Amino acid sequence: MILDTVLLLALPASGKSEVRRYLASLSPERSRGEMHLGETLQLDDYPYVHLMHAIDDALIALGAMPTFYHGPTRPFRDPLEWGTLIELLNEDYARLLARETLDGPSAAEILFERLEGARAKVGLMPALDHLPHRVWKAAARAVEAEARRELDLLNATTSQDRAGKTIVMEAARGGPHGASFPLTPPRGYAYSIGQFSETILARASILYVQVTPEESRRKNIERGLPNAQGSILNHSVPMEVMLGEYGCDDMAWLVAQSDRPDTVRVEKIVEHADGFRLADFHLPVAVFDNREDLTTFVRAPEERWSKDDVSRLDEGLRHAFATLGNAPGEHLLRG
Repeated sequence: MILDTVLLLALPASGKSEVRRYLASLSPERSRGEMHLGETLQLDDYPYVHLMHAIDDALIALGAMPTFYHGPTRPFRDPLEWGTLIELLNEDYARLLARETLDGPSAAEILFERLEGARAKVGLMPALDHLPHRVWKAAARAVEAEARRELDLLNATTSQDRAGKTIVMEAARGGPHGASFPLTPPRGYAYSIGQFSETILARASILYVQVTPEESRRKNIERGLPNAQGSILNHSVPMEVMLGEYGCDDMAWLVAQSDRPDTVRVEKIVEHADGFRLADFHLPVAVFDNREDLTTFVRAPEERWSKDDVSRLDEGLRHAFATLGNAPGEHLLRG
């Protein structure tokens, strides 16, 4: 039995990307036998976060108003953009299952159209579509190289046969520092997990990487490198965003509220026969405790990893994945 789809969730700089890198270093035999993982196919919403910043930067340079953020180091203009990101992941997941790719003369214009479509699904008004044609074209040219790189990486993933493989989807969500629970939508995991498609919710389990918000902020500063905002491992989230959007998160609260132990319960309206029905999904949850920082060493070249560091990380991950692999449910692939 291997895991079908894993939602890898945590605060920024918690170690999610380091976990992904470590798992990629394991042999197929160890992945399957010890971690309940097939070869992983990885999807992440951070490239979209970065590309939205790049589009805003281009618009400002062209004398236009930014579309997505209040400014280069500030939060989303409308927090419903958290839902936009999930809708983009839903599309990526569906294309992966269908082995579909996207292509055209301009990767940036494909991105613009996808952003507008995803934003419409969560109730946001068009923004890019209302730009003057010359501004649209100029902004697309400004971000084309980055958009093409990310589209090529996405196509390389969605074109693969997913048989016997585990899909890993990474995201970070949270709420304001000092907030009480439940968090007000669209912030927090309650909203974003509920935005995932019925197909994902039926197949997914959650690996939650636990760190404190204070440790998340410390590591966020520590990992940041100049001119590395497009890097999964080395980007840094602005402090206003860390405090306002990631000052806390609601994962522990959601698990405590569920009517089944060690799960997150999601109620979602889904299509059924000729109408709709309210469906319940229970996503198994395992916690990988990274409060003592078991993962930072993975950023170094593999030949510099110490045996003790590897052993501690490996033990923690094996325990967490065993929890998911031994939980009954549709989140397991037979094979």
